[in-house]
Formats: sequence, structure tokens, C-alpha cells
Amino acid sequence: MKLYSNEIVFRGHPDKVCDQISAAILDECLRQDPGSRCGIETAGGKGKIFITGEVTTKAEFDAVAIARRVLKDIGYPDDYEITDNIGLQSRDIALGTNDEVAGAGDQGMMFGYACNDTEELLPTAMVILQKLARKYDELVHSHKDFFPDGKAQITGVYDDDFRLIGIKDFTISYNNSEENREETDRILKDYIISLCSDYGVEIERFLINPTGRFFIGGFEGDAGLTGRKIVVDAYQSFSNVGGGCMNGKDPSKVDLSGAYIARVYAKELLKEYDLKWCEVQVSYAIGMRRPLAIYIDSDRGNLEPSEDMYRRAEPANIISALDMKHICYEERARYGHFYD
Repeated sequence: MKLYSNEIVFRGHPDKVCDQISAAILDECLRQDPGSRCGIETAGGKGKIFITGEVTTKAEFDAVAIARRVLKDIGYPDDYEITDNIGLQSRDIALGTNDEVAGAGDQGMMFGYACNDTEELLPTAMVILQKLARKYDELVHSHKDFFPDGKAQITGVYDDDFRLIGIKDFTISYNNSEENREETDRILKDYIISLCSDYGVEIERFLINPTGRFFIGGFEGDAGLTGRKIVVDAYQSFSNVGGGCMNGKDPSKVDLSGAYIARVYAKELLKEYDLKWCEVQVSYAIGMRRPLAIYIDSDRGNLEPSEDMYRRAEPANIISALDMKHICYEERARYGHFYD
């Protein structure tokens, strides 16, 4: 038996709010100009939000208005002091990423993961937390005592095949009015018990707001920053993480497109070789089309990448095959990029 933990932050966590603002601005740029090049960063805290980064686009947009709409959608007031400090992307980057060269928009390594635990081809504990995060968002919009900020963590009990067989601790820290804690705690516990029972998993202990209170939250209680939740955005620690943020970046940036194709490969190989799990690493050099390397690990050991995998992993081919200029990245930024 093994104990292993994974975590998600809810949509209203300050870091996730910043991710969504960056992603929403990207979406608007791509909607108007699919050739947009974007690297958008957002930071917030104590009633102030600062949007910066680089954009080259024909789109006309109001970053402040987009940020206010995102805040309102999540359940926060839209009266924050918001600064737009977005500038132009360096022309040096464009030398290697324009349509003629079509090279990678950055260097780095990206990971993709899949396993046969669930129909989503993701770890059971990860799927449970993603479903909880979506439910929590529903509660924020339907129940006056639930506030947007929060996070949850599972400390799972695993067998020798790394299958989740129980949950030792289910930890939830959620922002609320603190006026009806008995009711709000019960709502969460009842939902989680029902959800986990669908997967044949029992919970030994709940830890709900372990400090006792969570009334002050959001940008009053914490600061937020785009890209600070890269583990949540990927596979919640069940896989390696390359280190690059996926939010606010157009798909010429391989932090985004490389991670997406690596996930596609992991799913394909899992099915082709009837694997229990598969992890794929893809690495790039800025300005170069062809990946530097593709590394594949699995429960059956290493697998050899094909030449076709290298070809398909060229940024322009990924963008075309996965239609990456027409994805709603704000939606992907809410609960993690990989949920299907």
C-alpha cells in the first residue's frame, strides 16, 4: 500500500483567476485574428490587477473590460483597479515563428500522460477533483454562502499497481460566509461521498477548512499570478511537468501545443499497446520546426517514437491537426487543460 496526494484549486482561486483572464484575452485575439501571437501575464492582489505581456495581433480588444467580465463570471466584484500593460511581442521571436519558418515559439520540454484508470484516460483521483471543482463552481453561483476561492486535495491509498483503492484524507479549504458551516460542510461532504462511491472508493477522513475559518479569500486574502498552477493545469503530480505555463499563450508557443500533442500521443499509445499508463516527453528549440527529441515511457518500459510522430509534432502540424486556433482556452484554464 502507498499513500500519494494530488491537488486542484477551484476556479475562483486567485492564481486560477489570473490564468482565466490571460486565456480570455488570448481567446479574443484569436477570435478576431487567428494569426495572433500572444504571451499574456496577469497578476493580482489587494484590489488591484495588473495585465502585462506581449501581443502581436490585428485584433482590437479592451483587456480591462475582458478582465472585468471574467471576474464577474467567476463571482467576484468587477470594481478592481485594473492596469493594462500589454506590449508588442519581440520581432526577434517572429524571425523563427512566422508562417514561412513555422518554428517552435520557445525552447523547453513538455509532457503528456494517459492511464487506463478511467474513461477519460486519467487518474481516478484527478477526475474526482476536477468534477468536484466543477460542482463547487455551481454552488458558488447557486448558494449565497459559498464564495469562489478554494482548493481540494486527496491523499489516496494505492495498491502495488498504483490503483486508487481508498482515500485516507480528503482535504477541502473553501471560502464561505461562515454563517452556515454545518450546512455548507454537509453539502460538500454528501456530494464527495456520492462522487467517490461512483468509483468504488471510500473516504477515511475529511479535513474541511483545517484552520477553522475561511472567510477572507480571493484577492483580499491572497495574491494571484498566471502560470503558478502548472501542476493543476497538467496532471496534478501524476506525471512529470515541463515547467512552462499553458495559459495566455497562442499555440505557436510549444508550452501549449507541445503539451497538447504529447497528451494525444500518450492516449494513442495507451490504446495501441494496451498499456496501463504512458508518459510522453517532447522537447523543442526556439525557431526550429522539428522536435529535438520524443521520449516515451510506460508500464512496459520505453517505446521508440516513429518518424511520423516527429512530423506530427511540428508546431504548424499540431495547430492544424488539433484546430488549436479555435479552442476556448478560458474554459481549459478553469479546471486544468486535460479532462478528456
